Amino acid sequence: MIRVLIADDQAMVRQGFGALLAAQPDLVVVGDAADGAAAVAQSRRLDPDVVLMDVRMPVMDGLEATRRLAESPGGPRVLILTTFDLDDYVYEALRAGASGFLLKDAPAADLVQAVRVVAAGDGLLAPSVTRRLISEFAARPRAQRPRPTALNALTPRETEVLRLIARGRSNQEIAADLVVAEQTVKTHVGRILAKLGLRDRAQAVVFAYESGLVAAGE
Repeated sequence: MIRVLIADDQAMVRQGFGALLAAQPDLVVVGDAADGAAAVAQSRRLDPDVVLMDVRMPVMDGLEATRRLAESPGGPRVLILTTFDLDDYVYEALRAGASGFLLKDAPAADLVQAVRVVAAGDGLLAPSVTRRLISEFAARPRAQRPRPTALNALTPRETEVLRLIARGRSNQEIAADLVVAEQTVKTHVGRILAKLGLRDRAQAVVFAYESGLVAAGE
């Protein structure tokens, strides 16, 4: 069972998401919170696998709450939910340690699948967010994206896999591109995340573009 905590300052939103997720056979809602501070406290008490985190909340916003949860080893994965499709929220949420970013008007099935994807350790971005993320990085001059020395720790094949991750390829698609087994790709992905100190694929995508390893349109 995937344990979920819902953090949103609107009671109707918490109830709606709670009912939707509770109806799934593999999901259980262990609690909810009306602000970021309560979300952090509840997460430490209830030990959820995934926190659905609103951005704009009183007392402490969702970005700061995400940072605090990400600082705890073995903490929950955070899926940011918001009505605001704004670039600053995307970048700050991912840098804060969020594993995914989804708009609240996404179809119910997409929300349920997003929880499962994030719980499994993969990163997820709404399609519109992914396009804007790539466009923003493409607009930056190369000089602003120095190559981190951490990339030197990757083997040539791991570097190639990271490039494909940044282009949105799934493990299955990467396996087909490189003509290797899917399990081999999973092993490469795990090593990439470990060597670069990244939590998941969402942060790997950001790292690849910020480091200049990948540029949009290549």
